[in-house]
Amino acid sequence: MSTPKGFARAIIVITVVSAAIMELIDTSIVNVALTDMSGSLGVNIEDVSWVITSYAIANVIIIPLTGFLGEYFGRKNYYVASMIIFTLASYMCGQSTTLIELILWRFIQGVGGGALLSTSQAIMFDAFEPHERPMASGLFGMGIVLGPTLGPTVGGYIIEHFNWPLIFMINIPIGIIATLLSITFIEQKPNEGKRKKEIKIDYIGIVLLMAGISCLQYVLERGESEDWFNSETIRTCAVIAGIGLTSFIIYELNIDQPAVNLRVLGNRNLAVTTVFTFVAGFGLFTSVFVYPVLAQRVLGLTAYETGLSLLAPTLAGVVMMPVIGKMMSKGVTPLPFVIVGFSLFSVYAFLSAGVSPDVGIAAFFFPLLIRAFGISMSQLPLINQAVIGLKPQEYAAGISLNNMIRQLGGAFGIAIANNYVAGRYALHRMNLVSNLNPSNPIVTERVQQLTGSIGQRTGDFATAGQKALTIINATVDRQAYFLSYLDTFRLVGIFFICVIPFVVFLRVKKKNEQDSKEMMKAAADAH
Repeated sequence: MSTPKGFARAIIVITVVSAAIMELIDTSIVNVALTDMSGSLGVNIEDVSWVITSYAIANVIIIPLTGFLGEYFGRKNYYVASMIIFTLASYMCGQSTTLIELILWRFIQGVGGGALLSTSQAIMFDAFEPHERPMASGLFGMGIVLGPTLGPTVGGYIIEHFNWPLIFMINIPIGIIATLLSITFIEQKPNEGKRKKEIKIDYIGIVLLMAGISCLQYVLERGESEDWFNSETIRTCAVIAGIGLTSFIIYELNIDQPAVNLRVLGNRNLAVTTVFTFVAGFGLFTSVFVYPVLAQRVLGLTAYETGLSLLAPTLAGVVMMPVIGKMMSKGVTPLPFVIVGFSLFSVYAFLSAGVSPDVGIAAFFFPLLIRAFGISMSQLPLINQAVIGLKPQEYAAGISLNNMIRQLGGAFGIAIANNYVAGRYALHRMNLVSNLNPSNPIVTERVQQLTGSIGQRTGDFATAGQKALTIINATVDRQAYFLSYLDTFRLVGIFFICVIPFVVFLRVKKKNEQDSKEMMKAAADAH
């Protein structure tokens, strides 16, 4: 199988990056539409949040299985089928009229979307010669960073100007075009999909993975809203997750044809890379979660305005990725990029934690720009490092595991951030309320000023005092949330600093002419 060149390769790059962006957009685009959905479907916000949970569970189940499914059905066949499933499910989501119907189709959409991420990355790698793969990582990394950021922006614009079904329907033309381009330009490997008789399906491993990973994702997604381990459902799912994943790991390591090849984690470089990938996912998804909530709850921005404030600095950082990829293709070691990237993310976190509550959105531009540069410098080397030292036939397993770890890092990050914000909010509110002493002349004067202002404005002096206290309570709430979000930024910054020393365990393969020949020969053999 020859490596595509020129126009054909450009089309493949555009197709697979677009598919990855489309899949990642759908992980966050729904977040800003929950209120509209709940009103349209006649359900409460907590129930409609299952639209997010079902997609995340399907995603995290299917991603580690993409290597096996691609080998069993043939990678091109599996990729095209997944694209069709994702596009069809997007249409059905937009046509849904009940919550159950929407949750079901959202789960199916997640099943199709899960393949788009890892399989797109594998196809991208095959479109480049071994020595050009850092450039491929740079191009693919653009999609990984853009997707979660574009979601709230696109979703906010649609909700502000149209109706919520459009957040699903916009996938249809993109999905159809990407499907046709994939059929036309992506080459099928020799003997692809013809080894079914040789491959024994690991039913037990698949069931254990589905039980363990879906229950873990449920705990992370729903834990905060269900009061964590005070909920019997959360306790049950936590036990199933623990038993299921432990059994899955033991079983997969002791059979000849596992559904998920965990043995690749015996490669020290991949094992250490997954630690960094987990932290990178933690930071990427947590920052996309904490900052928008802060901007909307405290600064009063709309979802669309919040998305736009994220988009500009992110685009500035994304353009660095092909540049970094080009440098790595020429032999520049990736380790300094990882160190600088994680350090910049820490700087972003601590700068964001130092703002005052009366600042405008412009105060966040510089920290968000630093965040974008940090993500660009860290994500790209990690994407590339995931396959360093692996045999070509192990690429699919390594890429799938690395992508799953990133998604889990994001899920853990959001769960930890939710819990941490709730705990810090309670503490800050208690401290703030303790200072609102009626004997304090400043407090008394403020209450009197508000009471007089409300009474003069409304003419209702009888309830003006109560309304003044309500305003003060809302102000205390706002300040308590603001301080808790700043604490969360600091937590993320500390998390990144703590993991930097582990960079010494990352392997850097020194390139020479003989290495390049061996890599090209191995790749040709695998094809």
